[in-house]
Amino acid sequence: MDLQTIITALLLSLLAGLSTGIGSALAFFTKHTNTKFLSVALGFSAGVMIYVSFVELFNQSFSLLIDELGKIKGSSVAVISFFTGMFVVALIDRLIPSFENPHESHMIEEMEDQGQAKKVRKLFKMGILTAIVLAIHNFPEGLATFGSAINDIHIGITIAIAVAIHNIPEGIAVSIPIYYATKSRKKAFWYSLASGMAEPLGAILGYFILSMFFNGIMFGVLFAAVAGIMVFVSFDQLLPTAQRYGEHHLSIYGLVSGMGVMAVSLLLFL
Repeated sequence: MDLQTIITALLLSLLAGLSTGIGSALAFFTKHTNTKFLSVALGFSAGVMIYVSFVELFNQSFSLLIDELGKIKGSSVAVISFFTGMFVVALIDRLIPSFENPHESHMIEEMEDQGQAKKVRKLFKMGILTAIVLAIHNFPEGLATFGSAINDIHIGITIAIAVAIHNIPEGIAVSIPIYYATKSRKKAFWYSLASGMAEPLGAILGYFILSMFFNGIMFGVLFAAVAGIMVFVSFDQLLPTAQRYGEHHLSIYGLVSGMGVMAVSLLLFL
């Protein structure tokens, strides 16, 4: 694994994290939430993540681990790693109260809702907690983007775009309560952006922790765990949020489109 690949993978994680700032900016400069677009976009992200997880990353994990450990042991380690990735993200999500969960959908129109503003005016602490929670969520997602990119840079780019789309409504989720509490657009924007920086931080820490162990077994375990993380995020967060923002069919159309784009991308780079 050369230095250029590592740097590119880290940059992709950084760009994915910066998209929380886009969500925050949308909350301030757009009067209405385009729910149909968000529904399709989030479904698209889920489609990309699910397809690449099962078709590319999980298969890569099986191949690497079977080569290193043999068919039975290698397959078992791949499956265990896949569900361990799911378990870690599920545990993080389980420990977060739903009110503070940044994956709960929020509308830009809420900023004009004065009744709502009165309810949350003193919730600056809640806004900060949401930012911290989002940062915790973004750690494994940063590792997922990084792990995908070091496996195949073209897949990494696609995953980074999918994660970036996923992070836009999260940016809204952080900025709205902080804006209510402080009436400062600047503070709301910077807190939202800072929470997204956990994405590249997760990638950097993951690299330094794992770099001393990089070999066929470690890559196999990493790819399976990343696949598990992305599948869980898709089913637990992206698709439900897509359906809350719009119609059920729109989110499914986005899902199928994301799978189709990912399939074509993989075929083009064979």
